[in-house]
Parts: sequence; C-alpha cells; structure tokens
Amino acid sequence: MVESLRPLAFPADGEQAFHQALKRAARAYLADDHRYADGWLLARALALLVLCVGFYALSLMQHDAWAFFGCYFLFVMMGMLLNVVVNHDASHNVFFRAPWANRLVGRLVTLPLGVDPDFWRVRHVDFHHVYANVEHYDLDTEENGIFRQTPFQRWRAHMRYQHRYWPLIAALSLPYVAWIFDWSDRLGKTPLAAKHVLPGRRGWAVFLASKVGHVLLVLGVPLIVAPLNGIDVSTVLLAYAVSQMCASLLVVYLLLGTHWAQAQFYPVPETAVMPHGWYRHNFSTACDWLTTPRWLRHFTGGLNYHLTHHLFPGWSHRHYPALAAIIERLAAQHGMDYRCIGYRELLRQQQQFLRQMGQAPLVQP
Repeated sequence: MVESLRPLAFPADGEQAFHQALKRAARAYLADDHRYADGWLLARALALLVLCVGFYALSLMQHDAWAFFGCYFLFVMMGMLLNVVVNHDASHNVFFRAPWANRLVGRLVTLPLGVDPDFWRVRHVDFHHVYANVEHYDLDTEENGIFRQTPFQRWRAHMRYQHRYWPLIAALSLPYVAWIFDWSDRLGKTPLAAKHVLPGRRGWAVFLASKVGHVLLVLGVPLIVAPLNGIDVSTVLLAYAVSQMCASLLVVYLLLGTHWAQAQFYPVPETAVMPHGWYRHNFSTACDWLTTPRWLRHFTGGLNYHLTHHLFPGWSHRHYPALAAIIERLAAQHGMDYRCIGYRELLRQQQQFLRQMGQAPLVQP
C-alpha cells in the first residue's frame, strides 16, 4: 500500500490584505444571491440530459450505420458536457446545496464516461486543488514514462516528440482514468488509500455497480440492440472507441493547458513548508482564458476561468466571470500576477511548454 503524503503548509507571505479585500468584494458581489446553481444553470443541465438520453435512444433505433454512429457519438458528447457543466461543480458540492444530491447527480452523469466520481473528486479536490503543480502531490501530473509534464521528471528520448503525440495522450486520458487510475485508487495503490474513499463492502458495491452500469450502457445494450437493426458489431465498437477518445480530447483541452501556460512547477520542500503563500502559488500555477465566441463559456463549466476556480472552488461556475473581474482589479492593487489570455495564445503556450519539457535536460532528475 502506498504511504500517505505528509501535508504541506503555505506561509502567510504577506497575502492577508489581498485575502481580506478579495473576500469583502466577493461577499458584496454575492449580496442576495447564493453560491450554488441557479434556475438557468439547472435548465441548461436538464437540456443536456434530455439531449443525452434522446441521442442514446435514437442510436438504438437506427438501421443505418452512419446514422447510428452519429447519434451514438452525440450521446457521448452530451454526456461529456454534462460532466463539464454539472459534475465539476458537484464534485465541489456547489451544484446543489445538499452534499448527497451532488454525489448522486455526479454518479449518474459520469456513467457515459465510466469515471468514478468519488475517486475523481478526491484526486481533484484534495490533491490537485491543494497542491497544483507540486511534484508527487498533484496527482494530475504524476510521472508515467510516456509524457513529461514537469522539469523534475525523468526524460526519455521519445519525449522529444511529445508535442506531436500529445493529442493521442489527451484522447486516451479519460479512459485511462476510468480503467487504470480508478482501479489503482480502489485497490489502495495510490495516496488516496489514506482518504478511505468508498470504504467497506458498500463502497465496493457502489464502485462495481457504476463500472458495470457504464459497460452495460455504452456497450452492452448497443451490442445487443444494434445488430437486430442491421448494424454491425464492429460499428458499435468503433463508435464507442471514437466517441470516448473525442470526449477525452475535448475535456483535456479545456483543462491542462491552464496549468502549463507560463506556469511554475515546484519540488517537494524539505521542510514541508512551501516557499510562498497559497494565493501566490495559485497565481503562479494557473491562468484564466477567454472563449471565442464569448457564449461558449456557458458550456465550459467554468474551466476557462481556471485560476478563478482555484481561488473560489466553493462557488458555482456561473459566478466566475464576475469573480474574475474582481480578481483582476484587486490583483493589480496588491501586486499579484493575474493572467487572462485568449485560447489561441493558450494553445501556443501549451505547445511551447510541451516542446520545452521534451528537450533533454543537462542533468537527469
């Protein structure tokens, strides 16, 4: 079993004035509103759910291979958007007010992608959010031998091409989480073992039921029904593989570049105390980016306001545009380096980062 990681501390680092000003401005903005999803966000989520179920039902009615492929693909894409718009907030307990409701909706909307929401939530909230870009602590940047994400990881010759094969890695990321990370976490092979996620027989039952439910939903039922309509089994398998990979590609393209674009990476401090405060750490490891056209932000789940999300994880993403404006204004007043860039610039800096990490270091870590 993997030993638990010792907690790391962030010193005050002269951030108290910024912290107080930010909290005051956020409270003033919220006023008579609340931190959770509102009617418009709930309506958007319901519309995505109807589309997801509708495209799934339509796919099972098709007699043409291309029609089946298109409907099935759209079913998985709607499931991906449900995860982005709903599950990300639910993992932070800010979609609904009741934690049990967030857990329930998270487990339901993750069925099309097969990722266990409880293990993902702990990885995301307890490790990535607390220790973004800290080696060994941010589990999103774990060393894997295929893809080098930090200057502290061992370089291999094939990594000089990682800026070219990066899309394939992104396309396989969510399936890898579903079938490798989830099972590694479940079997106690990762630092999540100390968190006792889904403990006991009941936890195992919930975990296995979700995995079986995913397989039955995305493969079992289509493999039974589609051949009855003249759709070849190979078409079903191809639709499954392509749609899962495309969903993964889109999700990862929304996420990881925000922690690579001119971002800093940190080794584990010997004293268990980070060299800077919590706010400065987040400003140095994440940025916001703007969607083009602007209305697309309604379907990113707030992931484009990624620095804002790290500073306000306990708020629904519907508040992020207003909160980002507050952060930008106060950061300028308190000497914080707020960064907000366009998506094309994000991709350019992402490619620059991948090339840099793909170069052989003078000294191997």
